[in-house]
Amino acid sequence: MAHGHHHHHVDPEAGDRRVFAAIAVNMGLTVAQVIGGVLSGSLALIADALHNFSDAISLIIAFAARKIARKPRDAAMTFGYGRIEIVAALVNYTTLIILGLYLLYEAAGRFLEPQPVAGWMIVIIAGIALAVDVATALLTYSLSKESMNIRAAFLHNVADALGSVAVIVAGTLIILYDWWIIDPIVTVLIAGYILWHAFLEIGPVIRILMLGSPPDIDTEAVLQAVLATEGVDGIHHAHFWQMTEHRAAFNAHVVIVAGEWSRADAIKAAIKAALHQQFDIDHTVLELECARHVCRETSKFGFDHSHAAHGG
Repeated sequence: MAHGHHHHHVDPEAGDRRVFAAIAVNMGLTVAQVIGGVLSGSLALIADALHNFSDAISLIIAFAARKIARKPRDAAMTFGYGRIEIVAALVNYTTLIILGLYLLYEAAGRFLEPQPVAGWMIVIIAGIALAVDVATALLTYSLSKESMNIRAAFLHNVADALGSVAVIVAGTLIILYDWWIIDPIVTVLIAGYILWHAFLEIGPVIRILMLGSPPDIDTEAVLQAVLATEGVDGIHHAHFWQMTEHRAAFNAHVVIVAGEWSRADAIKAAIKAALHQQFDIDHTVLELECARHVCRETSKFGFDHSHAAHGG
């Protein structure tokens, strides 16, 4: 599929305020739960506080990455700091996978040795935590649609919300019907959901860090668009990759048809315009070569496309 990267972005400052509010809500609940846990002697309450703290940490990582990503490029980072958001997403998805695997481990232990689950106090605590999770989700949902960095933190929150729902459902069923087995069953379902989403989302993150081409733009179509430009005889040493989640870059050696060197600048401009219009590629670097003086070993790196190779 050959299309561009057009997105409707939330104002960065407004987005920062939302993420900061979500951090504040989670931190506030964490402090309240720790104080409540110490005063009441409830280990479960302190454990839930740590769970909420992990959400807050994932949001802090996402928030810091958003801020750093907007720094202007400099001599140390000539491409800018945008990729810090991809690194933050990788960290958060990795911790989610660890969390999912840990939940499976805990569930396996509960299947082998069922543990009594505390009463209504835990259900009430889970209800409060769920309210905070919903508030956090509302603050970050729209941002998560345009940023894999925020999406990773949002998924942390969704996983926590599911955990709260599970505690409420499982706790209620245990209190009413004494169904101890429901606790590890629900835990396995939540772990499965977390792992499925985390593995689904971590793939595109790794693809960007590996300098892969944008998954929604056909690389062959990009090369053909260059070849279709009047005055182009061939293309080689081509590289097409994602600099950040929404910005693609392309560079290549372009061979100009013999006798057309006087139009080289116009041909280069036409290629850049075509790539921008058709694929929204706004970072294009082209090295032009005369057909009579093409660099040797053209197929050694990258792509080697020419009209001759395609029967044109």
